[in-house]
Amino acid sequence: MKVVLTNDDGILAEGLQTLKSHLECLPEVELWVVAPDRERSASGHSITIHQPLQVQELAGNGKTKSWAVSGTPADCTKLALQALLETRPDLVVSGINRGPNLGQDVYYSGTVSAAVESALLGVPALAVSLTAFENLDYTFAAKFAAGTAWHVLKTGLPRGTLLNINVPALDPGQVAGVAVTRLGVRRYRDAFDRRVDPRGRTYYWLTADAPDHEEPDDTDIGAIRNNLISITPIRLDLTHHDLMGELRQWVADVKLCVKVGEQGWTATS
Repeated sequence: MKVVLTNDDGILAEGLQTLKSHLECLPEVELWVVAPDRERSASGHSITIHQPLQVQELAGNGKTKSWAVSGTPADCTKLALQALLETRPDLVVSGINRGPNLGQDVYYSGTVSAAVESALLGVPALAVSLTAFENLDYTFAAKFAAGTAWHVLKTGLPRGTLLNINVPALDPGQVAGVAVTRLGVRRYRDAFDRRVDPRGRTYYWLTADAPDHEEPDDTDIGAIRNNLISITPIRLDLTHHDLMGELRQWVADVKLCVKVGEQGWTATS
């Protein structure tokens, strides 16, 4: 079984290296590491199209091949699945991220986007995060992620689905269990710090914090608040299926009159 490991904190990040050592211990697993050559946090699902990607193979331990890529996390997944690997992998694991990826973080997160790219290409994926930024011990999160990876390798996931995993940054004995959750709502209080550089030019630095909100216990935010590991299944289909019937009726009630020429088109009911 073939597994690709990536992240958005960079190929030398402690979270990735700790998870790498645990994935290497799984039986019957071949591991490839394809990760950004530097931190790419909050890069979202951007891909590089206006310049070439630089790829450097790093010296490994003989068991695992590693490549550092000049692009984004999504670039790394796409490059691994479509160029670097001769055969299709069975799983992509992204992480372990330094800091949480909860609620709408998934839209900005490079960690989650690397997993999304995998799901888009038809390969099951995990995104794994540790919910703190300082004094981190990735060992427990890596053990849990490796165990989850092994289970997914054996059982699979529905096509177009990934698992977003957030592990509380606690001692293992303080973790209350595991919860299957939905995405919560994480409202950021954004602000732009206006500054002036030494040449008198104005620039802005985005700052933000995420105040605590009392999200329900069945959300990923609620689970972390209750010291639970959160596993959220995310699917790629963003279609609002419940609204489709109403929209069809709306379209049936509207007559579109298209006029060819300089006036373009107009809609009348």
